[in-house]
Amino acid sequence: MKAIKYTGLAILLAGLAIFTSLLFIGKYEVTSDAFKSFTDSKGIKSELFISTFSKNIADKEYTSAVALSSDIIEILEESNAIHKKNQEWDKVIWGKVHNISYDLIKPAGKGSIVDNKGMYWWLTFGLGIIGSLLFILPNIVLLGAPGIKNNGIFLNAATNRGWIGIIAFIYLVGFYLLLYFRPEYIVNWTYILDPISASLSGGLASQWFLYGFLYCTVMLVMGVRMYIKYRHNMYQIVRTTAVLFFQIGFAFLIPEILVRFNKPYFDFKNAFPLDYDFFFDWNINNLINSGGLGVFMLVWGIVLTLVIVPVMVYFFGKRWYCSWVCGCGGLAETLGDPYRQLSSKRLVAWKIERWLIHSVLVFSLVMTAFTLYSFFTDQPTLLGIKTQDIQFYYGFLIGSWFSGVIGTGFYPILGNRTWCRFGCPLAAYLGLVQRFKSRFRITTNGGQCISCGNCSTYCEQGIDVRAYAQKGENIVRSSCVGCGVCSAVCPRGVLKLENGPEDGRINPTDVLLGNDVNLMDLVNKK
Repeated sequence: MKAIKYTGLAILLAGLAIFTSLLFIGKYEVTSDAFKSFTDSKGIKSELFISTFSKNIADKEYTSAVALSSDIIEILEESNAIHKKNQEWDKVIWGKVHNISYDLIKPAGKGSIVDNKGMYWWLTFGLGIIGSLLFILPNIVLLGAPGIKNNGIFLNAATNRGWIGIIAFIYLVGFYLLLYFRPEYIVNWTYILDPISASLSGGLASQWFLYGFLYCTVMLVMGVRMYIKYRHNMYQIVRTTAVLFFQIGFAFLIPEILVRFNKPYFDFKNAFPLDYDFFFDWNINNLINSGGLGVFMLVWGIVLTLVIVPVMVYFFGKRWYCSWVCGCGGLAETLGDPYRQLSSKRLVAWKIERWLIHSVLVFSLVMTAFTLYSFFTDQPTLLGIKTQDIQFYYGFLIGSWFSGVIGTGFYPILGNRTWCRFGCPLAAYLGLVQRFKSRFRITTNGGQCISCGNCSTYCEQGIDVRAYAQKGENIVRSSCVGCGVCSAVCPRGVLKLENGPEDGRINPTDVLLGNDVNLMDLVNKK
């Protein structure tokens, strides 16, 4: 069995190496016809940009996407600078320069990758999937009897910030930096997914289709690992199936198919404020202009946020969304499961978590208030602040850096729920409801606790579960996502997830503030 695992690992690494090498091969040529088609479709009026590009770049072959992008951006920025200086605002080419560069480079590819997309898919995604499964499946036998044991998880170089974990951290961060800030550099990765994208949406793959497909593929493969690891616990099996269903179906397939029928790209499970641009003017106008289905999507998004979310949290806690529906939570529970023990349980981490996540929630609400004000009044500023600026900074700092680069890239360093714990504004909203108005709690039986520490070790939200279990106290924390792993790894059945009456969730003595000890106990529980 170990031979099969090592063979699978070798195949996986080979696929990953080929996938990475695609960044450095290929040829590109922006033809005059392709460039004219681009300028016509974008309505570009800058004669300076068109003439300079036609003279220096069009019909010239490049051997690197980086070199081609550098020349495109240089001409673009020089042209825009001159137009802005002359106040020729109608000739300025607006938009993110790297996105414009991507749009020009995407149809410019030529050579082996473009001509053999299917072959390269098998050499990258195919080998990666086969190798991963060969590495994972033998665990059914090698792990022995079902159940979780303290088997040196903190001694593994891959799961405790060792050299393997550091390499994984660097690779993940590098991927997200390219995805968000240099999409034109990864255009070769999108070519190999063009046939799949065309079959779903009818168009060529973008960097976001690449991300969505890769996201679902990783979740599926690591979902198999979850099925094996937690095969003794039906709750984990059903929960894993649920997050796979909602991510693949609602976040990937349905939106792509909607585009094929000229409908808005829409994820029916993505609730505001996680879906922070839901109330942006371009999104509202797009939905309204899309007819009855678009209006339904707009109403559904509002009802989901204001009615369905709090009602469901009241009955089932935030776990219904964070651990059963959310794609961010789904990736954290599958790809991130090997790193869940890295979540800090220190008091200082809890203090940072409380202030940071609620600050992001306030930031998102303020940004939305500015957005709606501008939408209904047609005024670009409020209190002297441009709505577009606050939208940009939220998208850059929270939407890109926090949720992507840090939220996922830092799995091997900070644990798998870094974004959910410290940054997600929807998790903060759900947590407020769960803390003050919910039937959900995790009950404990302190008399049977043997202080093995499995529950605290595996808590991805940094909760010291053992401390509650030893005192026989219910666990009622706004940060708890109800993943149930603490219960799954408990060898004595001390912990149980329940949806019961509100009365009894917190001991009456917890609300007495007669002395510092009682106050501190209350604070620690919250």
